[in-house]
Amino acid sequence: MSFFFTSESVSEGHPDKVSDAISDGVLDAILTEDPDARVACETFVTTGLVLVGGEITTKAYIEVQDVVRSTVKRIGYTSAEYKFDSESCSVLNAIHSQSPDIAMGVDKGGAGDQGLMFGYACSQTEELMPMPIMFAHKLVKKLADIRKNGNGLMPYLRPDAKSQVTIEYDDNKNPVRVDAVVISTQHDSDVTQKKIKDDVIDQVVKSVIPAELIDGKTKYFVNPTGKFEVGGPHGDSGLTGRKIIVDTYGGWAPHGGGAFSGKDPSKVDRSATYAARHIAKNVVASGLAKECLVQVAYAIGVAEPVSVFVDTKGTGVIPDSKISEMIQKEVDLTPIGIIKRLNLRRPIYQKTSAYGHFGRTEENFTWEKTDLVSVFKKYA
Repeated sequence: MSFFFTSESVSEGHPDKVSDAISDGVLDAILTEDPDARVACETFVTTGLVLVGGEITTKAYIEVQDVVRSTVKRIGYTSAEYKFDSESCSVLNAIHSQSPDIAMGVDKGGAGDQGLMFGYACSQTEELMPMPIMFAHKLVKKLADIRKNGNGLMPYLRPDAKSQVTIEYDDNKNPVRVDAVVISTQHDSDVTQKKIKDDVIDQVVKSVIPAELIDGKTKYFVNPTGKFEVGGPHGDSGLTGRKIIVDTYGGWAPHGGGAFSGKDPSKVDRSATYAARHIAKNVVASGLAKECLVQVAYAIGVAEPVSVFVDTKGTGVIPDSKISEMIQKEVDLTPIGIIKRLNLRRPIYQKTSAYGHFGRTEENFTWEKTDLVSVFKKYA
């Protein structure tokens, strides 16, 4: 029996993503000067205000205010009309140092916290990601590209936007068609909703979603409330880490206990989730399975994971238990091992704060590389 599955994404101008970008911007600025810094940075945004807090231990000195204003400007909040802009917003700094109790365990190479992390890959798309979340990301990314570089193509666009894509699957979990596309985009007041809908379908949807997946039954919902002028941090407050399902697999696969943005790689919430995705992707890319879920779990202050679980949903060419044994034999899953293998002590994180942490092709997304395929193929 066929079924339908839906995932959503949000643009970099969404208030929660503004917060994620600021937190990761602070992290990048610190790692530029101090690669061994301990950073857990949280951000709250609302009308005319940015509050940055958290626990940071570092030898570096950065101007938090400069990071905030440059990030907000890059995203596109540059007009006082938005009630939140890079020049006039207030910036409050409430950062303090990391707890020495936590540092004691991390200094010895242990995990920065307890927790469970998931990684996933499947053969639905060339990125080895679930199709609904990949299309949802690409739609809001396309809106942002047009807004910033469209040479007047859709001059009324503002930074805040959301997307949602519903895919129909056949009995074997193969995607067969796009059933529904929802896009809400913030806009200037002097444009009609018909103009927005026509432009979004022609310039955004049709350029992102392959024509063979669209048919006469595909439904389009563009700004379904009828208007979206008030948006961004003025429309809703934003918080770091409040869009974790957008960050990962759109609900198709589980998410662990923690968010990513603003955390240095000693925090396994981030680094071990990247490692789990790296492993799952290489399992699928090596032909060991068409679908792979990997769970790892850690105890605070302990280096080795307390468990490694694999579920290939019945698609594995060898038993899941053998794949788990292979992973533990071939891959160093200690925090230090992950950081070294994926080269994570670099200022690479602000780009991850929008449009998903996975399924990306940029060079610095080392957890997306298929460099373990030759190792894993030996077990096929």
